[in-house]
Amino acid sequence: MRFGVLVSTSTAMNAPVSSQLPGRPLALARWLFAVAALIVAVVVVGGITRLTESGLSITEWKPVTGVIPPLNEAQWQAEFAAYRQIPQYIEVNGPAGMTLADYKFIYFWEWFHRFLVRMGLGMVFVVPLVWFWLRGAIPAGYKPRLIGLLALGLLQGVVGWWMVKSGLHGAADTKVSHLRLAVHLSLALSALGYAVWTALDLRALARGAAPARLTRFGALIIAALAVQLIYGALVAGMRAGHVSGGGWFYWGSWPLMQGQFYPAGVDWSAGLLHGLTGDPYLVHFIHRWWAWVVVALLIVLARRIRARARAVSIAIHSAFGTQILLGIATVWSGIALWLAAAHQLTGALVLVTAIWGVHKLGSQGTDLKG
Repeated sequence: MRFGVLVSTSTAMNAPVSSQLPGRPLALARWLFAVAALIVAVVVVGGITRLTESGLSITEWKPVTGVIPPLNEAQWQAEFAAYRQIPQYIEVNGPAGMTLADYKFIYFWEWFHRFLVRMGLGMVFVVPLVWFWLRGAIPAGYKPRLIGLLALGLLQGVVGWWMVKSGLHGAADTKVSHLRLAVHLSLALSALGYAVWTALDLRALARGAAPARLTRFGALIIAALAVQLIYGALVAGMRAGHVSGGGWFYWGSWPLMQGQFYPAGVDWSAGLLHGLTGDPYLVHFIHRWWAWVVVALLIVLARRIRARARAVSIAIHSAFGTQILLGIATVWSGIALWLAAAHQLTGALVLVTAIWGVHKLGSQGTDLKG
């Protein structure tokens, strides 16, 4: 009897930490990393949708039935007829001679973008969340976090339609509002960062460590990176990448703009706020040079955590290094589609690695080695 008790006690002491905890933190962490990967895919497809001018191709918001694209010629003609009523077609694509085949191309990207959001929110997030919840697999204190992440996803969908509406009937422009696009992308990246941070906390919990705290320096890095990502969204929404010139290895487009450091043509007549958020020359200028502030902060972060988390340090350097090269190449190319899409993808990965590094900076206990 005594021998059985000793064996039982020894087995419990040697069992993985996660098996002794309420809930299933490691399984939840893996699920949230999958959710984060899906958000990255949504961001990339959203970027392609913007770059191909596809965002206004679907003129109605049908959260449920919209998952099914047109299935026959009559349905395609009806969708195309609705698109032909909006300013983008009347003023831009109609005079350019858009055909039904052309319309199907831009329709695909907008439909695919919405499909990823709908299926991701439903099948990849909501269904597993309900399953974990009903099985009592969610550790104490994490249910509000997951509900918050769900709320971000739902809000993202609403803001996405709010953004699209800005380009459907406005006479002043034939594209969506760049400010609304910035809100839309910022929400997606906020959800990405939140999912990664929560997943890292759950992984730490599975190892017996406390959740990470957000240090002052970590908050500074996130704030600086947020500014850079918002300006990236403004550049995309305003097509401001084109204002510096173009052509492969045309030095006048980088590091200079139109052959000079500070671009000509910045319009201050509408005031400071408009200049900072509505002038394409100034928005592009801020985006390309604020990047170096972010790089400096990330280098300091990587050095601070290098001794205890070398893999994270390497990931941070690799992400921002690649992003710099892609940004320069994108401008030099005259905003080539594949380079611009890769630039947006790597921007999301810079955020992920920065969150990883900031999390390590505020971690305690056994998770420092991971």
